[in-house]
Amino acid sequence: MAVAGAIFAATSPALAQDLCVGFGPQTPRDISNAAGTNLSATASAPAASAMNLCNIHFHASAEHKSPSFQTASTDASKPGFRCEGSDSLTAAELASVEGNGAAACQGIAAGDTLEVHWVYTSCDVQPGEGLGACSSEMCVNPTLRVETQVFLAVNDPNAADFTAFGYKGSDDGARPQPAALPEGTGTPVVFAGSTTGPAYTEAQCSPLNVTWSVRPQCAKVDINSLNTWCGDNVFNEDHAHGVRALVTAPELLSPIAN
Repeated sequence: MAVAGAIFAATSPALAQDLCVGFGPQTPRDISNAAGTNLSATASAPAASAMNLCNIHFHASAEHKSPSFQTASTDASKPGFRCEGSDSLTAAELASVEGNGAAACQGIAAGDTLEVHWVYTSCDVQPGEGLGACSSEMCVNPTLRVETQVFLAVNDPNAADFTAFGYKGSDDGARPQPAALPEGTGTPVVFAGSTTGPAYTEAQCSPLNVTWSVRPQCAKVDINSLNTWCGDNVFNEDHAHGVRALVTAPELLSPIAN
């Protein structure tokens, strides 16, 4: 999840002797591996429906890893993991996008994998740009939750419409919520973690606690709908963020409950 627009980039895993100490569990991780020995996380965040949506953003390649997205990217500019099936897309699904708004989402093309983060906060705030939108002068230490879906971008109007998962405003007094969250991609894996990004490695940890809810299966999304969203959203998101290298040290991972 992005912090003030610039925490996501590839980093190298730290050597065991360089692990940061005194921090809560870190993210991203292999969600198929429940092992972890870091028990210092705070209590789990409430359900997304009981919190306020504060930001939506996405990353080029998957930050997390699961059997559905476990193939390492071979594109040095987009490190991370790719959806299984990326190499068997049709020519039509891989066709270049043309027309007005075709490049609204910078850094994403048909055939790319992306990981989307819907960020929620306990603060009474409205959705906005970056992680800064998730706190306020009156609420400086929010409880945070991130709902996550990994997508495979294709040029196909029959694939998922990303605008259906965007923020379309809320009624007076109602909690800000996305129009919908993805369904049908498996039971989300919920665990304690942190924010991510290039400022952090296994030697330089994020200090923020986050409850993560990561759907374990990849889904195809129509890249045209993604470009439509990038062209007009309250988060000022128009490009793919980079990824933080996978955290593998058990000392930096929370155990995942069965």
